[in-house]
Amino acid sequence: MENYLQAKGRIFDIQKYSIHDGPGIRTIVFLKGCALRCRWCCNPEGQEYKIQTMMFNGKEKTVGQDVTVDEVLSIIAEDDFYYRRSGGGVTLSGGECLNQPDFGPHLLHACHDLGYNTAIETTGYQKWEVIEKYLEHLDYVLMDIKHMDSAKHKEFTGVPNELILENARRIAQSGKVELIIRTPVIPTFNHSPEEIRAIAEFAATLPGVKKHHLLPYHRLGQGKYEGLDRPYSMAHIEPMTNEYMERLLSVAKRSGLECQIGG
Repeated sequence: MENYLQAKGRIFDIQKYSIHDGPGIRTIVFLKGCALRCRWCCNPEGQEYKIQTMMFNGKEKTVGQDVTVDEVLSIIAEDDFYYRRSGGGVTLSGGECLNQPDFGPHLLHACHDLGYNTAIETTGYQKWEVIEKYLEHLDYVLMDIKHMDSAKHKEFTGVPNELILENARRIAQSGKVELIIRTPVIPTFNHSPEEIRAIAEFAATLPGVKKHHLLPYHRLGQGKYEGLDRPYSMAHIEPMTNEYMERLLSVAKRSGLECQIGG
């Protein structure tokens, strides 16, 4: 695109001063639209690409805004000092940021132009030719591997896992980015030691991958489902204890990767 600063996309939030989802202090840009329907999703307002209305603190809130790269970049650049001081940068999240290939790669390009490091938080569920567009201006890929069993993956997320696992391997083999594997640990889905071990062992086979983050289940998104007038099917699921997460962490560490809870 000749003037990629005018490329248009649809976002639903920009979060400043984040210390997660990549190194240093970061700005997280949340893009609309996702092919998955994970039962535990904490950003259900990001699943649909369409602009929606959500009840928030008793008031109607519009969820979704059409923006240009230049408009988002002006907000990102306000915190230039913090990125440079902390080694931080910009992370695209969602929804699924890979679902806006006419916007996401251009925004990453613009961030690189300003010297900010870049990351995406992704399910990895996309055609390889689309992912390649993003890799050109990416430093980090934070990619979920949720389950090694495709049938169970489809039951809880709506899609099988073969494409995701293949893309994880191709991203790792590209050598273009630092790939970090993350696993949301969800009771009734993938919280057994055997399931976590299988994911960690797969992650350890990916060339260049050194880190595996375990993300404990929480209910922070439950109120959003109510605001969207949608049922939250995980309401009966209790979060795991710290002690249990530490047990899973010790299992994951047997893979030889640097493992941690959170991230």
